[in-house]
Amino acid sequence: MGGLASNLPLIVMVGLQIHYAALAIFTRAALLDGLSTTVFVVYRQGIATLALAPMFFSPKRRQSVKDSLGFRSFFLMFVTALVGVTANQNAYFKGLFYASSTAATAMSNLIPALTFVIAAIAGFEKVDISLRSTAKILGTVCCVAGALTMALVKGQKLLHTEFLPSIHLTGSEGDDWLLGCLLLLASSVFWSCWMILQVPIASCCPDHLSSTFWMCLFSTIQAALFALLSESDLQAWILQSPLQISCSLYAGIGIAVSFFIQSWCISERGPLYCAMFNPLATVITALISATFLQEEVYVGSLVGAVGVIAGLYIVLWGKAKEFAEIKPEAAPQSSNLQDDHDISSRIDLEQPLLSEKLSEHVTEADSKV
Repeated sequence: MGGLASNLPLIVMVGLQIHYAALAIFTRAALLDGLSTTVFVVYRQGIATLALAPMFFSPKRRQSVKDSLGFRSFFLMFVTALVGVTANQNAYFKGLFYASSTAATAMSNLIPALTFVIAAIAGFEKVDISLRSTAKILGTVCCVAGALTMALVKGQKLLHTEFLPSIHLTGSEGDDWLLGCLLLLASSVFWSCWMILQVPIASCCPDHLSSTFWMCLFSTIQAALFALLSESDLQAWILQSPLQISCSLYAGIGIAVSFFIQSWCISERGPLYCAMFNPLATVITALISATFLQEEVYVGSLVGAVGVIAGLYIVLWGKAKEFAEIKPEAAPQSSNLQDDHDISSRIDLEQPLLSEKLSEHVTEADSKV
């Protein structure tokens, strides 16, 4: 049992990346089956809200919800839901439809680099003349260059093995591919903004479950209004196949489940450890899509994905060096804890992937609210 317990975070993180890969492939199949992207966002957020409701309205949490919410909290959560959820998810799934599931999972690796840029501009991230800052800057440049390569350079077809002739995930070509990559890039920018906006939200609403629930609820309403305005065909609201129904349920419930899995794993090993697994979803998605689902993989996509992943690890290396320098200073503050494991967990949570001010809010970064 001891060996299983020590390896449980590893098993959980691998399983979570498989979930993200399956979600990208599953959703793209449903979108090509005729599921409207705007309607899908409404159902996804609505199901997530219903999944979180029992925990949110439990008697044990009522007092904390009552004490932590106010007009400023609601306003900030509404704006954050609009930028980081409604705009983010509509751009992501539209980009997923136009590009590919492999491109979608690869572009998500841009988030740490983009967040670093935004955090540096906002003053949340330290930038100086040092090796760690240079690594973060170079990693960011590498990530952006890789993303642009995926969007602008296609090249020769690299892999397209037809094991299942009846299943095709090859959608749009030409200009639609570029538009899809640009939408995925915009989605990553929106999500990075969501992470930055957690700073003022947590100052007035420290209950993460409460803020997550309200953002899900607000985004459901916002997405519904956007879908009503943009989707003229009312038939699009009807889920017409088992694939569309199951995809909506899987995506909605997956938000709540992945949120708690990610939070637990970060509390055990720290956010830096969890972020290291992000590129695994890209590899799994590419292998499954190309081998079994006839999704075409091009040289430009492969080179761009490698650039994004390499940039991610360079940024993470820079953050690891920064963490190594700050850790000795934070350790004495934790001397009253019972054992070394508790000390390590507390330091990990206080010095995460992004910055000191963002540390306690990053636990929700991969939940894709």
